Order: sequence, then C-alpha cells, then structure tokens
Amino acid sequence: MSPRWEQSFEIRRGNHVVCHLHVHLVFVTKYRREVFNDDMLTRCEEIMRDVCQSFEAELREFNGEGDHVHLLVHYPPKIALSKLVNSLKGVSSRYLRAEYTGRINRIGTGSVFWSPSYFAGSCGGAPLSIVKDYIESQKRPA
Repeated sequence: MSPRWEQSFEIRRGNHVVCHLHVHLVFVTKYRREVFNDDMLTRCEEIMRDVCQSFEAELREFNGEGDHVHLLVHYPPKIALSKLVNSLKGVSSRYLRAEYTGRINRIGTGSVFWSPSYFAGSCGGAPLSIVKDYIESQKRPA
C-alpha cells in the first residue's frame, strides 16, 4: 500500500492491525414518534459525536428526520459495535430527555426515547462482488 492510498482512505493502524471500518447506523424513536426538530437533531449530533470520540471512533456524517437518525461512523476493530450502539442510544436518550422534557413528554414516548432495535450496515471499500472475485482468484498452495 502506498502512503497516498492510505491517506485517501484514512486507514487506521494499530500494533497488529490495519483496517478501514465504517458502519451506517439508523436509530428510530419509540413508536416512531415524530420527536425531532432541527434544534434537537443538532443537539443529538453533538452528543453522538462526543460518545464516538470517547470510543476513539469518528462520527463522519449525521442527519435525521422527525422519527429517526442516520449516522456514518469510522471505528477501530477493538470496539464491539453493540457496545457503541448501546452507549450512543443510552447517552443521547438521557441528555435529550433531560434537555427537551416538555417536547418529549408532549409527544408521549414516556421514559424510553429510542426503539430497542436498530439498523447497522457495513460500508466502504470494494463492492462484495469484487471482493468475492478477488478471493476466488487467489491461488491455493500446491
């Protein structure tokens, strides 16, 4: 790998690993209630950015609508994705419910802000068909 290639893809290096991991996360509000306005989305992004930094991850993109948010996170392999998700949802729920009590209570999500489920999709790198072709093309030892 050339240094230029590594810089363009922002490769992470550790003692025993070279990696490039991104995940697309989607979190939905409880009962898909239309809770978010622009101000809440901005605050949610700030909270989630801080949580990612505490995990040595980076929130690359964030956006959302009234009932859900999308995140693109660049993370190291030492992170268990489920732990990152639990922290992102738990911390943001705590702060948003405390800071926007009137709005959240008026909409009626109760003490739970996020739905317990979430979407996580790996992204980045070559399409699966190209990776599959590359692996198939490798020669087996004689």
